[in-house]
Amino acid sequence: MQLDFDGADDLLRAWTAGLTPDPDLTVSAWADRHRVLSLRGANEAGPWRTSRTPYLQELMDALSPRHPAQRVVFMKGSQLGASESGCNWIGYVIHHAPGPMLAVQPSVELAKRFSQQRIDPLIEESPSLREKVAPARSRDSGNTVLSKEFPGGILVLTGANSAVGLRSMPVRYLFLDEVDAYPPSADDEGDPVALAEARTRTFSWRRKVFLASTPTIKGLSRIEREYEASDQRRFFVPCPHCGESQSMTFERLRWQKGQPETAAYVCEACERPIAEHHKTMMLEKGEWRPTAVPVDPLSIGFHLSSLYSPVGWLSWERIAREWELCQSSDEAKRSFINTVLGETWAETGEAPDWLRLYERREDWRIGTVPPGGLFLTAGADVQKDRIEVSVWAWGRGLESWLIDHLVIDGGPGEAATWTRLSVLLGETWPHAFGVRLGLARLGIDSGYEAPAVYAWARRQGWGQVLPIKGAEGFNRSAPVSGPTHVDATEGGVKIRRGARLWTVAVATFKSETYRFLRSAAPTGDDPIDRYPAGFIHLPRQVDAEWVKQLVAEQLVTVKTKRGFSRLEWQKLRERNEVLDCRVYARAAAWIAGADRWPERKWCELELQVNVTDPVAAGEIQAGPHSQTESRAPAAAIPSAGRICPVPRRGRRVFRSSYMS
Repeated sequence: MQLDFDGADDLLRAWTAGLTPDPDLTVSAWADRHRVLSLRGANEAGPWRTSRTPYLQELMDALSPRHPAQRVVFMKGSQLGASESGCNWIGYVIHHAPGPMLAVQPSVELAKRFSQQRIDPLIEESPSLREKVAPARSRDSGNTVLSKEFPGGILVLTGANSAVGLRSMPVRYLFLDEVDAYPPSADDEGDPVALAEARTRTFSWRRKVFLASTPTIKGLSRIEREYEASDQRRFFVPCPHCGESQSMTFERLRWQKGQPETAAYVCEACERPIAEHHKTMMLEKGEWRPTAVPVDPLSIGFHLSSLYSPVGWLSWERIAREWELCQSSDEAKRSFINTVLGETWAETGEAPDWLRLYERREDWRIGTVPPGGLFLTAGADVQKDRIEVSVWAWGRGLESWLIDHLVIDGGPGEAATWTRLSVLLGETWPHAFGVRLGLARLGIDSGYEAPAVYAWARRQGWGQVLPIKGAEGFNRSAPVSGPTHVDATEGGVKIRRGARLWTVAVATFKSETYRFLRSAAPTGDDPIDRYPAGFIHLPRQVDAEWVKQLVAEQLVTVKTKRGFSRLEWQKLRERNEVLDCRVYARAAAWIAGADRWPERKWCELELQVNVTDPVAAGEIQAGPHSQTESRAPAAAIPSAGRICPVPRRGRRVFRSSYMS
């Protein structure tokens, strides 16, 4: 056939190329052939080798279009290659199976970071992908931080906190990374996973969904729920001594106490120790085996702990060492179980024994701050006929002391009630070292009569008063979100975006409070500076009813309509205001930044309380063991516990050279 016109050769070449079928590659085979790891995002830069992490091969191949599975679930420990497997899948889609694709990270900011640290190096270091995606600097390239266009498709990156991003377009491929870190709801529009999966319905049986995450809390973990609905595959490896195949568990890792360098894995069949250098051979000969009948026949699931981490990554010795180090803290132990073992943490929701707490009360005068207290926050619970307020002092390691509990009579519809609460904001409390501390922050519940709370908070200013709205679910990484702007009403006039509201995962702080209450007091004669982090001190003057209210709830597991389990806080007794006030005061400390302060900040607060004021010292000369109920008079200005930088005296004045 003779074609005599300009561009005929190019047309013929393109037509011929279109007739040539793509190589029949799986995702793992594509990665071995085309993927190059960059120093920007990988410890071992260079060509990708699936043989380095053999357990990822079957998982990646399940993401290939010819595999029948529509949903692939990966519940795992940290740093085992899940995100890189997702990147290999993205590269495969761009190169060999183009179509619309959505990649979701826990937040938009993390999506931007994922794009810059993972996706950009993926494209730049792999020649086959550079040909498909235009450079970001070229005009109309379609290559932005959150969007990558390529022939036949587009990759969009978004955060689980953005409802707009989750419902922006129909997609064939969906990558949901670290789903347990997603917020409970995306902009109050529903579960982010459900919103994202709804985007794939257009593609019916051709869709692919990949969910990967380190698990969190049992009963709340999304990835655990998805894994339990799958065929629950485990990776079985052979013993180098007897050849028995087994799925590795932490209980079989043994070492001499205090000597993690002796760690070895003990075979469950022959009971012989397996040295870590055998792991490379064991991984090469390992295989995935389903261990359950899936609820969803189109969903397959993989579980892997860091015990399988390749030689040169996380060693068995390091795992043993981390286990020994985390024994003193439930929080550290939870992190180990989640990130190393890839398993969920079972929250202990049983209420502590109120009588034990009542009997361990300590001797100091209520209304005064003991030596360890460095700043004060308060939590206010609004009721129909009163407002209850707890004032707490906080020290290093979030050690806390109850300073006062006040009941302001009168409902939120009475002006006098808010006047008395306003007076409390300016009150100060004497410290054992002679200075006076004022309230750094006050968190107030807006669940009852929110308009009245917003109006009062608006008048007081947003620096000290924090309206709070409780949210369901646990969120340890970010238990407080906001502030968001809401409408307020003042003097009968509606003020658009006139109030600032903080959203608090109250379940997280309730669990933390119960964990702190279970901490044991030191048994030595000199307990100063030896209380465990987070220890909660109660003064002798609190009565039994107050202590009962502090432990008035318990965490129980309930079944949802879909048959899944979830955790829920339920009352053991009718009155629980004390616990609520504690949670709001704790949220106020978090908002103030106490969980994130550097050493310099704590030293600054210690310097503030160590400046002795003889006059103030005389007001509490009865000492911390006094049973006197009288409250010291409030000082006009607090002299310590100030968490904001002290303003400089005076003001620098710049004079124009044009003025004489």
